[in-house]
Amino acid sequence: MKRALITGINGQDGSFLAEFLLSMNYEVHGVIRRPSIENSTKLKNIGHIIDKIKIHSCDIENQLAIYKLIEYVCPDEVYHLAAQSFVDYSFGDSFSLMSTNFNPTLFLLASINQLNPDCKFYFAGSSEMIGEPEEYPQNENSKFNPRSLYGISKLASYYVVKNYREKYNLYACTGIAYNHESPRRGYQFVTRKITSGLANIYHGKQQIIELGNIDAIRDWGYAPDYVRAMWLMLNNPNGPNDYIIATGIPHTVRDFLKIAFGSLRLDYQEYIEISKKFYRPSEEIPLIGDSSKLKRELKWQTTKTFDEIVQEMVQNDVKK
Repeated sequence: MKRALITGINGQDGSFLAEFLLSMNYEVHGVIRRPSIENSTKLKNIGHIIDKIKIHSCDIENQLAIYKLIEYVCPDEVYHLAAQSFVDYSFGDSFSLMSTNFNPTLFLLASINQLNPDCKFYFAGSSEMIGEPEEYPQNENSKFNPRSLYGISKLASYYVVKNYREKYNLYACTGIAYNHESPRRGYQFVTRKITSGLANIYHGKQQIIELGNIDAIRDWGYAPDYVRAMWLMLNNPNGPNDYIIATGIPHTVRDFLKIAFGSLRLDYQEYIEISKKFYRPSEEIPLIGDSSKLKRELKWQTTKTFDEIVQEMVQNDVKK
């Protein structure tokens, strides 16, 4: 039986990945910060499988703690998904964001290299590494041009993963994932803000949803499909490689609103208020990924359409 270790197991991707690995007969270990363990709401994504996985309380920004964890678990595969994920940040948060998103990647790789060099390592990269693209759609050879500290922190980790793969011959790779959604998406993201706000409107608990530029374009996929891509990357018969994980299909926030409100027979225009405080810098070329390499080499496919993803999210929040 293979043994996998997932950082950020209580997040959207971590919980879906845990479910998938359990279905593949893995022994699944998860890393959660102590404050999260003590807060039941932080465990809601894994509550239904908590008795099937092994949870470890660990400060992933502590090098010794990571070393001891790798030594104790001795995993066959490590999926490093934990990160501070806000693209916007205040000055005070910027130092924390960089250390939180980069140091654990380095600590994990260094510990694996010393203790368990046969262990395979997956790093959750982001389209924010590409940031402001020069071409459309973007592929694995597109130029990196991050325009947020979040993107910079992810890019720094990408290069340390690449370094350990090339210098120490570790099986280490990065999935450059574009936006991916599900009913487990965090409330701080615009998609969940819309579906949860819509549910409140439907039940008479809220009147409007404040949004920024609703004509902003995104590449939205389905989270369970993206965690399957992570597993495929660590079980690649051709060895470790980096891949874009995306649908390649552009949609606007307005498209999301139309489908979400339309599923409840409501007109989104009656419930939306545009606020400049939520605007992000405009994008001349949209972040849309080309995952043809992943589809060609690892036979990856998506399973849900954009409409189906939005409707599932709406139905979940209305039921809640």
